[in-house]
Amino acid sequence: MTDQFSRTELIFGEEAMKKLANARVAVFGVGGVGGYAVEALARSGVGALDIIDNDTVALTNLNRQIIALHSTLGEYKVDVAAKRVLDINPDIKLKAYKTFFTPETADEFDFSEYDYVIDAIDTVTGKIELVMKAKAANTPIICSMGAGNKLDPTAFEVADIYKTSVCPLARVMRYELKKRGVKHLKCVYSKEQPITPLPTDEASGKRQTPGSCAFVPSVAGLIIAGEVIKDLAF
Repeated sequence: MTDQFSRTELIFGEEAMKKLANARVAVFGVGGVGGYAVEALARSGVGALDIIDNDTVALTNLNRQIIALHSTLGEYKVDVAAKRVLDINPDIKLKAYKTFFTPETADEFDFSEYDYVIDAIDTVTGKIELVMKAKAANTPIICSMGAGNKLDPTAFEVADIYKTSVCPLARVMRYELKKRGVKHLKCVYSKEQPITPLPTDEASGKRQTPGSCAFVPSVAGLIIAGEVIKDLAF
C-alpha cells in the first residue's frame, strides 16, 4: 500500500520503518541545526518527537532556520516546529516544551523514555548536562558542535568527541567530559577554521554574536538526523 513513507521504505525496508515508527526522539534546541534535524526525523517516519526550546523566532533567524518566516516572527520556535511537523505527519506523537534546558531544568525530563537524544543547544553547561543525563539513563545521544562562523558545509564529520580537532567548542567539551569520566560521545563537528566575523558594532569593535549562513547549520542538522535514523533503524 502506498503511503507518505513508501519511497523511504524502498531503501530502508519494512522492518526499519517499523523501528522508526516505534521510536521516540528528543531534540533539544530547534534553531539552525535542530530545526532541520526535526524536519528530517518527521519526514523519515519517526513515530514520536519531543522538541525542547524556549526561544522565539527573531528577524535574524530568517537567514538560516527552517521554521523562521516573516509570518512566524515572535512565535515560540517549538510552536512553529510542532505545527510544521504535524502538517508533515498528523499521526506523529509530539510533545513541545517551552523550556530553556539547563542543569536547573534537567529534572523536568525523563531521559529513560527516549530512544535517542539530539543535543542542538548552544550553552556548554546545558550540553554537558544533556550528556550526563543521557549517559545515566543509558540513552544514545549525539551532539552538535560549533556551526557558527563557518562557510564550508563539506567540512563536517561524525566522530567521537575525543577524536575531534580544530573546533573550539569540541575542545571545551573534551576537557569537561573527561573530568566527568565520560569515555565516549558521538558528535558532529567541523574541521573548518572559524572565520572571524565583522564587528557588529563598528564604533566599539565588539563582536556580540557569531556569523551564520543558510547552508552550514542546515547540513549539520541533516547529518545528525541521518545518524539518528541509521542508529535506530539498522
